[in-house]
Amino acid sequence: MSTEVKVPAVGESISSGVVSVWHKKSGEQVSAGDPLFTLETDKVSTEINAEKDGVLQTLVAEGAEVKIGDVVATIEDGTGDGAKAEKKTEPAAQKSDVQKPVPPKESSSALSPAVRRVVTEEKLDPQEIRGTGKGGRVTKNDAMTAAQNRAEPRTTESPAAKAKDDHAEEKQAPPVQTESGRFTRRKMSPLRRKIAAQLVMAQHTAAILTTFNECDMTAVQELRAKSQDAFTKKNGLKLGFMSFFIKAAVEGLKAVPSINSRIEGEDFIQNHYYDIGVAVGTERGLVVPVVRDADKKSFAELERDIADFATKAREGKMKIEDLQGGVFTISNGGVYGSLLSTPILNPPQSGILGMHTIQKRPVAIKDEIVIRPMMYLALSYDHRAVDGKEAVTFLITVKQGIEDPKKLPLDF
Repeated sequence: MSTEVKVPAVGESISSGVVSVWHKKSGEQVSAGDPLFTLETDKVSTEINAEKDGVLQTLVAEGAEVKIGDVVATIEDGTGDGAKAEKKTEPAAQKSDVQKPVPPKESSSALSPAVRRVVTEEKLDPQEIRGTGKGGRVTKNDAMTAAQNRAEPRTTESPAAKAKDDHAEEKQAPPVQTESGRFTRRKMSPLRRKIAAQLVMAQHTAAILTTFNECDMTAVQELRAKSQDAFTKKNGLKLGFMSFFIKAAVEGLKAVPSINSRIEGEDFIQNHYYDIGVAVGTERGLVVPVVRDADKKSFAELERDIADFATKAREGKMKIEDLQGGVFTISNGGVYGSLLSTPILNPPQSGILGMHTIQKRPVAIKDEIVIRPMMYLALSYDHRAVDGKEAVTFLITVKQGIEDPKKLPLDF
């Protein structure tokens, strides 16, 4: 007896995703609770676990785009050998009645996992690959060579067959390499497509303008160095710069409420809470988890939230609710060495603060040239909701909070 593994619903607005990686291989024994595969959507990545013990039989390859409710695998009762024996004795009539997609790697149990992966991704027939390994076994190099030498699709192919092949290509979405090897074409991930759509939408729907300023980081650096040991000992984590900027941004939003707003059609929505999004870069792309009620949280709570989000982002365990409902965003390009940038709004928000790298520069203070650690700040805002004077006032408020941290609600 087998149990179907279906793509579960992972959010109200999510209808499809990509099987980015199988954590268990086809034919492998699994236990209830074991992670089977990672489903990558346009918002989050989610690990899907086994619901029962048995032997996994995968039905789609890594990289395949699937819809919510699709069957991507089955779990057969028993052990690996028992499941195979049961499969061999299955009546032929029953086999013909059940139409299940079988990936190429199931056609030969003698293939190694590395070879099966190449065969699956390139949709090769193992029987047509000339093996050069011991005893005629097909090696990974044999499979890759077969993929490179594969002939172009026949022009006499029937329209029905071509449509079927096109659908399979769309589902598998393997990298397509040109004969010259000068570039590789592959489908964008759901997250990258979502990021692209959001950025273009922001440019098309908002009147984005950016204003700049700079702040002297001396006071924050000195306070952070002075308090670091006690803060770390008390809270079990380090005191960073982001918590200062979150607090300063909250003060700025309180001083200029119009930035804590959004436009919906012909309506102006004024927010009265301070859920601040903090942009986090990952290998999959940029995500913006939201720190809830930032105005009510201590520095330690803010640092803990930021650290937890960074861990979740790296491990691909971010949840949809972590990303929703922010009223303002802070993006720190300085961690990558960015000196200056014009950040793009995170719709439907009306403002985003860009932090940049700290650089020692000569500045004039009381008619004297001194060397100070300086950071450029950039505020991009929706000019439909925010006037230029308000944007400048907000940025100056943030600058003052950073240059004189005593103006912030310090609690350490």
